Amino acid sequence: MTFSTITSFIKELFPGQEQIHLHEPVFAGNEKKYLEECIDSTFVSSVGPFIKRLEDKMAVYTGAEGAVAVVNGTAALHLALKVAGVQPGDEVITQPLSFIATANAIAYTGAEAVFLDIDRDTLGLSPGALKRWLEGNVEMRGCPANDSRGGSLCPYNIKTGRKISACVPMHTLGVPCRIDEIVEICHHYNIPVIEDAAESIGSFYKDRHTGTFGDMGIFSFNGNKTMTTGGGGMIVCSRQCAAGSPRSLADRLRHLSTQAKVSHPWEFRHDAIGYNYRMPNVNAALGLAQLEKLPEILGSKKKLHEVYREFFLEKGIAFLEDPPGAESNHWLNAFFCESRWERDDFLQYAHDRKIFCRPAWNLLPSLPMFRHCQSDGNENAAWAEERLVNIPSSARI
Repeated sequence: MTFSTITSFIKELFPGQEQIHLHEPVFAGNEKKYLEECIDSTFVSSVGPFIKRLEDKMAVYTGAEGAVAVVNGTAALHLALKVAGVQPGDEVITQPLSFIATANAIAYTGAEAVFLDIDRDTLGLSPGALKRWLEGNVEMRGCPANDSRGGSLCPYNIKTGRKISACVPMHTLGVPCRIDEIVEICHHYNIPVIEDAAESIGSFYKDRHTGTFGDMGIFSFNGNKTMTTGGGGMIVCSRQCAAGSPRSLADRLRHLSTQAKVSHPWEFRHDAIGYNYRMPNVNAALGLAQLEKLPEILGSKKKLHEVYREFFLEKGIAFLEDPPGAESNHWLNAFFCESRWERDDFLQYAHDRKIFCRPAWNLLPSLPMFRHCQSDGNENAAWAEERLVNIPSSARI
């Protein structure tokens, strides 16, 4: 691999930039207008009309029945896990190749993560690995009286005796995993699925938006994402989710995100342990403008992806492409080196030239706080960790 050929090509794609960052936000719509409206109204905190407008628009865009805006993607995942019934001492299945927030949110509930391998072409949880592990490690027993899931039988890990309360697959770098197969397998074992769609706003799998296959899905709108609210996240749901419906998930999520405060003209009444997770109106104002421009942002990113794809394939370098049935948002483009040593050498070479590429995350079970967690060896995840390089992927509109 000729490093100079790659870095020169990247510089051609982002001309005139002294530093080329991995992913920068684009503000090309009503951002200033909506922020001024928000400030003029004085509603800049967790009450204001832009919050509901963003929630309604997100539900329509993704095809979900309901959406709840919160302060960030980590808070979204934590709250979704709590509402799904995950309790201290339970186990939650997820993947080893993910941003640390995925495992942190599981830890916030007091549950233990189980890290199962990924598919190399999606970088997301492998249905095959999931099925093999469940068949070899799980038996169905009667659910405890306080279990919130439907049905009379719950899955238990025969080695630890712990109940498995959820599965959290991730759509890595915006590439959809084989989520339909994962949901089918988990349904057979009565395991709720919460999609970590933090990176995949605008990604579709078999013509359906990510985050809407499982019981709930979460998104992140951090400043480095495809669309941003500055800091923010969203929970979407499609089961018992319509506002006002009996036991609405959206109503419960929204209630808990606002400190579980019971409405009253002046008294401070609370009926559960709640969280200060509600998205501020000022962030929602920014997000609404971003969502309005999302089709153009995605169009620009798709063009960049195709240019990268043609370049790397022509050079005989493995490149992250959409698997069959998937339409990624191409949040971060990536290619694969031959080895960890080549990867590290390239990252240093690019960094020295102010092109800020990044490797994959360190595998979660390699981190000190998660080394005790169960895994299945994570062979494919280790392969990707050693070789993957993310390259500048900002939209240009």
